[in-house]
Amino acid sequence: MKRRGILRGALAAGVAGTGLAALSTARNDIDAALAADHDNADVGFWESTAERYGYGYHGQAPTTVLADLVEDFAELKPLLARPQTDKTRTQLRYVTGQMAGMVAIVLHDLGEHRESHRWFATAKRAAQQSGDRLLHSWVLAREAMVPLNYGAPQVAAQLAEEARHLAGNKPSAAAALAAAVASRAYAISGHKGQALGAVAAVETLVERISPQQRADTWFGYPIQKHHVHMSQALTALGETQRAYATQDRALELSRAPSLMTRALIAIDQASCRAHDGDGEEAARIATQAYGQLPTSYRSGLTRTRALSLYRSLPVHTRGLDALGDTLGVLA
Repeated sequence: MKRRGILRGALAAGVAGTGLAALSTARNDIDAALAADHDNADVGFWESTAERYGYGYHGQAPTTVLADLVEDFAELKPLLARPQTDKTRTQLRYVTGQMAGMVAIVLHDLGEHRESHRWFATAKRAAQQSGDRLLHSWVLAREAMVPLNYGAPQVAAQLAEEARHLAGNKPSAAAALAAAVASRAYAISGHKGQALGAVAAVETLVERISPQQRADTWFGYPIQKHHVHMSQALTALGETQRAYATQDRALELSRAPSLMTRALIAIDQASCRAHDGDGEEAARIATQAYGQLPTSYRSGLTRTRALSLYRSLPVHTRGLDALGDTLGVLA
């Protein structure tokens, strides 16, 4: 518990420096354990641990969740290093892929995209060794969100298409997520035809996946999160009326959307307002959405989206100075 507290403190102060060193050590240890040919593992405990983390932040700061995940890796590593039956080893590698993928998701949300890519590489290695194509597809689709949200949508589209190929034609959460990410990547890249094709594909998939596949976790593809994905795709396509409808639906489907989800939807709404010619209202919505976020949520993805909107608005837009001040970018 003492080490967990120290790690939380280091990460809360920033991922760089001490926090980054701890992350790198944990990831390198897992990579070394995966490289060994590795029966006494409480697989059920680790499966339930991965499931618990899969429900997301639940109001916790991302750095707190990150510290807990990395600390649990320290306990998981000795099991990977010990000789196990083939079945147990496969199960442990599956869980490792899930947990490494979740570390990468949190790092992405915090804006640490380089370290996020490194953890996704570990997650991919574990997924490949587990032999589970859907887990591998999920990791790739999640990884595609890093270049998608940090300025390389064409790379994101390539990763998303690889994920779609791995998922195959059978309806699954991984297949739906991959198609959704592809739709966003194509839309941002300006490939409207491919974007609309991916939107149509994910709309078909979401009607066919099972209730289990729609679980509201990082591993599922719930309807509410579907609308969050479609919000950005349709916003980028300039399909503002469809975007407004899917944004409203995303909020309706969740009584208490996460802080990050609510902020991202609001920023999409602001972008739609800007597209429709109401820059002043766009600035007001974005200023309010970003300004109401706790400090721990003002880095990474939310800031990237708000800053992108800020830079897209004409310099004479009323309210732009207030948005810039909230973002801390005024000259």
